[in-house]
Amino acid sequence: MTGTDRARGDGPGGQGGAGEPGGRPLLLGVRHHGPGSARAVRAALEATRPGVVLIEGPPEADALIPLAADEDMRPPVALLAHAVDEPGRSAFWPLAEFSPEWVAVRWALEHDVPARFIDLPATHTLAWRAADGYADVDADGHGDVDADGQADDQGPPGRPGTAPADVRRDPLAALAAAAGHDDPERWWEDVIEHRGRGAGDALAPFTALEEAMTALRETEVDGGAEGGEGREGGDGDVRDLVREAHMRLQVRAARREFAEGVAVVCGAWHVPALRRKATVAADRALLKGLPRTKVDMTWVPWTHRRLSRAGGYGAGIESPGWYGHLFAAVDRPVERWLTKVAGLLRAEDRIVSPAHVIEATRLAETLAVIRGRPLPGLTEATDAVRAVMCDGSDVPLALVHDRLVVGDVLGEVPAGAPAVPLQRDLTRAQRRLRLRPEAPERELELDLRKETDAGRSRLLHRLRLLGVGWGEPVASRSTGTFRETWRLRWEPELSVRVAEAGVWGTTVLSAATARAQADAVSARGLAEVTALAERCLLAELPDALAPVMRILADRAALDTDVGHLAQALPALVRSLRYGDVRGTDTGALAEVAEGLAERVFVGLPAACAALDADAAEEMRRHVDAVHTAVGLLGDAPAPGRGDLHPRWRAVLHTLSARDTVPGVVRGRAVRLLLDDGELAPDEAARLMGLVLSLGTPPADAAAWIEGFVGGGSGGGLLLLHDERLLALVDAWLTGVPADAFTDVLPLLRRTFSAYEPGVRRGLGELVRRGPEARGRVTTAGSGVPGFAAGLDPARADAVLPVVRLLLGRHPAPDDNDLVGADT
Repeated sequence: MTGTDRARGDGPGGQGGAGEPGGRPLLLGVRHHGPGSARAVRAALEATRPGVVLIEGPPEADALIPLAADEDMRPPVALLAHAVDEPGRSAFWPLAEFSPEWVAVRWALEHDVPARFIDLPATHTLAWRAADGYADVDADGHGDVDADGQADDQGPPGRPGTAPADVRRDPLAALAAAAGHDDPERWWEDVIEHRGRGAGDALAPFTALEEAMTALRETEVDGGAEGGEGREGGDGDVRDLVREAHMRLQVRAARREFAEGVAVVCGAWHVPALRRKATVAADRALLKGLPRTKVDMTWVPWTHRRLSRAGGYGAGIESPGWYGHLFAAVDRPVERWLTKVAGLLRAEDRIVSPAHVIEATRLAETLAVIRGRPLPGLTEATDAVRAVMCDGSDVPLALVHDRLVVGDVLGEVPAGAPAVPLQRDLTRAQRRLRLRPEAPERELELDLRKETDAGRSRLLHRLRLLGVGWGEPVASRSTGTFRETWRLRWEPELSVRVAEAGVWGTTVLSAATARAQADAVSARGLAEVTALAERCLLAELPDALAPVMRILADRAALDTDVGHLAQALPALVRSLRYGDVRGTDTGALAEVAEGLAERVFVGLPAACAALDADAAEEMRRHVDAVHTAVGLLGDAPAPGRGDLHPRWRAVLHTLSARDTVPGVVRGRAVRLLLDDGELAPDEAARLMGLVLSLGTPPADAAAWIEGFVGGGSGGGLLLLHDERLLALVDAWLTGVPADAFTDVLPLLRRTFSAYEPGVRRGLGELVRRGPEARGRVTTAGSGVPGFAAGLDPARADAVLPVVRLLLGRHPAPDDNDLVGADT
């Protein structure tokens, strides 16, 4: 386009030159997060050199624009707006390196050109959403993903802000269908993403998109709605009309201020509305009376994985890793992509050679020609990778999709970005403990005997108390209490949780302390308070533990439900185990735990009477928990009370002998006494014989068996090694009347199905061989195969060569002669 053309305002699509005084604004309609649009925006800005760049985004973020030039700022990042009085009500505007808005901001900063955001202010957006009854806002601060790829201000169907027209929701699909494509993403890649770089008019793609969007928006004009009366239908819905009115006012103000020209970067769907002539009075009328709320804004890190999600803080970009590659690749994007895929697969120990890359490239190019595409896209590259590098398997292809097509890139924000005091304290703690937030999920092993690991544990536990779920504790591979294992993954929305938690304090320690104290007051049950006390110990919150313990003692004194007391005791006892490693004073906790145990001992026998099957099973679990807790309390006598263990054994003896106690509880009491050596095997066999006698109802006998050998207590091994108990169960089971057998069968199946496969096979083998074989198992002498009483040297000889090979040792000259020496 010549200078004369610009002076006349006769640029492509009738756009005036952005650098000419009084020229029409340069409207650059884009697809949000589109690398092709990003390159086109950069080329257009370089060609026109506007005096100001206006960008679709919240105006409150204007003060944050200079931070985009900071060397520590690395996209993907997002603008975060949250209500000051309600931090949980928030909105995000995510930006990636390949986002046109980000490119426009960086171009303006590099060329010392003012840049401003011109969308509806967040102060109205958040208040409007709250008025509609929604507490938070998706993606870029709005609702569902709209036509031009950006989440927009839409509510659910039937509410103001809903766009009923299919064209309004996804105009790209309509354009793709008109061009004969069934996939709008693929059509966009062909038309925009794969355009020749540096060739042709820089404004041509924007002119074409404006014409297409103008034609599509005309399909919504139905009567006189275009005048902006503020009702649904016509040229956009209510929410869009308001946003576009605000943007028009900002464009007018910029044209008056900057004589060098104005460039506007916005979603392609909005371009016709910004081009349309509307009076200032009509635009201001649409903005009159909008609700307001005070908001704060900052930059926060974002991730490619969040960009790939269509809802719930997502942007709906299915392949951000691929888009980032397209934007960054100087030339040969497909060849470079396939090389990157080959490197990933090699790192996973798959055999991928340079020849694989060459063949995959040829296949991708061939597929593009067959499908009539100008260049191979992600679809062709994926098909080529599957066929050539993955041998037709989708398993390694899923890894490529997860690691490369989507990716685990986590952006970074400079330390100078505005943040709530709690966020600043968290950042300092992360640096001090060398615990960086990372997008990929990873496991972290902590040794609490080390100062740094202990500090990491405290931080993660305190954040969990504040509702910031950065880490989740998992079962450790070590049985020692000085070990902890965490599964860590930083998600962008955790920034909102940190802002929310800022109401409790300015540091992680003070906020966690205040939150724990408040949670203790509002806790509904005794178990919640005991769990909170445990978490306070793990997080090392001494200022919170004292009031929590007072509330716990008061609740325990007033609670008469034995089930509640038994449910609360294990958490307290578990907490005592951390005292030695963490150096926490648990004296008060021990006193409360011992007091709870005493009350459980007194009330448990009476609480076990007259229970139905479900209540009896729940009480059995309580008995198990109390037994474990008493064992963990140690053998040291409590002050003024003596040893707890004898009294607990007396309670178990009482439960095992009372006929009013359900069979599942009686059986478990007998089993616990047997395991602790408080009951002789002969006495246990006698009690089982009495229960399995003809005078006991079959259902009660089956429940007793379930309590004695069920519940994952190792009862299968007990039966396997004690033929007397197995013979009693076998004789009873074979003598159950047919009419009662169907009633006891579900209980027995539940009991024996919990055994390990090897245990079940062993029991089945013993039962199959009959009583005589079972007797020979323990009487020695006959050596029943697999169940011999002693060592069979001849059979042991046979395995020695294999064992030597497994151990990497050379076979002896004559293994048979070395049996005695090796054994």
